[in-house]
Amino acid sequence: MTFGRAPQRIYGIIKPYWHYLAGGLLCACVVSLANLSLYWVMKEVVDKVLVPGSKSGAHLLNLLIPGLVLLFGLKGLFAYCQGYLLAFVGQRSTADLRTRVYTHLQFLSIQFHDSKRVGEMVSRITNDVSLLQNTLVNGVAELVMQLVTLVGVVVMMFYLDWQLSLVTMVIMPIVGWVVARGGEKLRSITMASQAKIADIASVLQETLTGIRIVKAFNMERKEIERFSRESERSFQTNMKSAQVSAAISPMVEFLSVLGMAFVLWFGGRQVLRGSLTLGAFMAFLGCVGSASTPIGRISATYGAIQQGLGALDRVSSILDVEPEIMDAPDAITLPRVKGFVEFRGVSFAYGGAGDGVLRDINLKVKPGEVVAIVGPSGAGKTTLVNLLLRFYDPTSGAIYIDGYNLRKLRLDSFRRQVGLVPQDTVLFGMSVRDNIAYGKEDATDEEIIAAARAANAHDFIMQLPEGYNTRLGERGVSLSGGQKQRIAIARAILRDPRLLIFDEATSSLDAESETLVQEALSRLLRGRTTFIIAHRLSTIKNAHRIVVMENGRIVECGTHKELVAKGGLYWRLYLAQSGEENGGPLGHSAGLGIHHTALADRGSR
Repeated sequence: MTFGRAPQRIYGIIKPYWHYLAGGLLCACVVSLANLSLYWVMKEVVDKVLVPGSKSGAHLLNLLIPGLVLLFGLKGLFAYCQGYLLAFVGQRSTADLRTRVYTHLQFLSIQFHDSKRVGEMVSRITNDVSLLQNTLVNGVAELVMQLVTLVGVVVMMFYLDWQLSLVTMVIMPIVGWVVARGGEKLRSITMASQAKIADIASVLQETLTGIRIVKAFNMERKEIERFSRESERSFQTNMKSAQVSAAISPMVEFLSVLGMAFVLWFGGRQVLRGSLTLGAFMAFLGCVGSASTPIGRISATYGAIQQGLGALDRVSSILDVEPEIMDAPDAITLPRVKGFVEFRGVSFAYGGAGDGVLRDINLKVKPGEVVAIVGPSGAGKTTLVNLLLRFYDPTSGAIYIDGYNLRKLRLDSFRRQVGLVPQDTVLFGMSVRDNIAYGKEDATDEEIIAAARAANAHDFIMQLPEGYNTRLGERGVSLSGGQKQRIAIARAILRDPRLLIFDEATSSLDAESETLVQEALSRLLRGRTTFIIAHRLSTIKNAHRIVVMENGRIVECGTHKELVAKGGLYWRLYLAQSGEENGGPLGHSAGLGIHHTALADRGSR
């Protein structure tokens, strides 16, 4: 983002609360003018009150002192209003911006999220947005207040003595140049500093999320070294920022003292000649001293604003990204799905260029049909179902649901009729009830319990400390793998989807858990068009069709018996896994009965 766009971006952030900001700045101006009035009072006291033999001095003193007390009492009231109004603008606009960034992230494509580190995004929503509050909103208010003070001081100086004022003005452009150059340097360093903080957050997030892997592979010291390395880089960058900041203030102070020396020499001679009163000279010295305060604060605030602009650049880099997956202008609402799915000439490449991950996929799936997708790692199985979920759009070709082009459908009307049971079950930091009802907030307790019973989850849920009200930890770490997956199945059952995508993960479960999961799946699959990403071929023998993929293409398609008889890739993969135990959602385990029920119910809905 260019500097020219920065004011427009800042205005957009604070625009809804401009009247609060205006009120706060008006109060700030009153506070500044009240402070300036002291110098006029000083002049009047020295020149008219503290004059031996003056008859009006005592009377004037009696008027000035109560007036001064009243003035500063009002100043305190305006200072309170200033602080409250500006704090409201800062806090409210920051909360709005943080929500806006979070909302925007929710609608950005999976490809965007895959290309970014989680810690980096967390840093931008937390650290960068907070930095914006502290430097831009508060900084702009401080800058306006100090500018008003500085202008008032300059006006007062010219009122007192224009010749002394011109002498003082010589030094101000030099001070302004120092502040501007230092601010530019601070902005570039701050952008690098915030990037280092994001790197630290990413390392922290990755390590804590994968702490089991870290410990299992005895990599604690290696991760400590990695974290320390990123912390050291952040330290070095922050020290550069501190070095620049530390240099600006002394330089400004030295230049201010230099100006004061000229004033003392030139003004003192005027007083001695009688061309300037002592009161005016003392008031002028007070103004010069006061001018150094707003100049110093303006320099510090300018540097802080530059830091905020660096954070604004980073936040804007998210807000400026356009969502790739959006509803078409003429998108229609998908009616109740029957379950017919067709891939018609679908090809896909990440980024729309390079070697394709999928090449010319043609596949028709009938309502209620169970299709298993198998193949070696990197064959394109996951990408195929990601396209079906419209996490990505095909580079060429199209996907049709009941004859409707997926791109022409409203995303919400389509996805609410799709159920997903992922390989890595994700549970959120909320109650068991809310996790099951995720995506169907209007579900009743009876529906939630019925879904949990169908998923073989009700019994273990009732054994939890607070039953369905038990709050789960991050990612559901307080539950076993089988329990997590049964809650995920209950979530899918509750949605009653017409299309189901199941990424098989039963290989990580113990025998008892696997049996319970398989029984739950047998109920879930009945009468639904189902795509199963199969990792164990023994579990999908009784699928209606098995689609075999290799290098982004469908190389074989048929039933288990047909593909075994063919002796191709599927047969070789099956032989390689022949030592594994049979069973699974479409196998012949006695505990399932799925090939007697789910397959018999094909097309029944």
